[in-house]
Amino acid sequence: MTATIYHNPRCSTSRRTLDRLRAAGVEPEIVKYLDTPPDAEQLRRLITAAGLSVHDAVRTKEPEYRELGLSPDIPDEELLAAMVAHPRLIQRPFVVTDKGVRMARPIEAVDEIL
Repeated sequence: MTATIYHNPRCSTSRRTLDRLRAAGVEPEIVKYLDTPPDAEQLRRLITAAGLSVHDAVRTKEPEYRELGLSPDIPDEELLAAMVAHPRLIQRPFVVTDKGVRMARPIEAVDEIL
């Protein structure tokens, strides 16, 4: 099985998800999305494939969310642009396998695609 995790090594949920993948015998490709953020179209594809809305995939507690004046009323395109320009706004981790895409929140959601 091939897998990719959009990972932030400083995030405990992301680290635990990576551990869960490895415990299942999967060594994923690790994309440190803060260093290499997805473009808007790739991010939209991840969000849609995970069954989420763009607003579900944004970290509203990050300082950038307030500083940029973002809110639930912001159109998806504007929110995606903000997430690409400020990748800390992207909720994490996204995991992609041959069986689908999930945001591992809760971590157990990744089991659906293993």
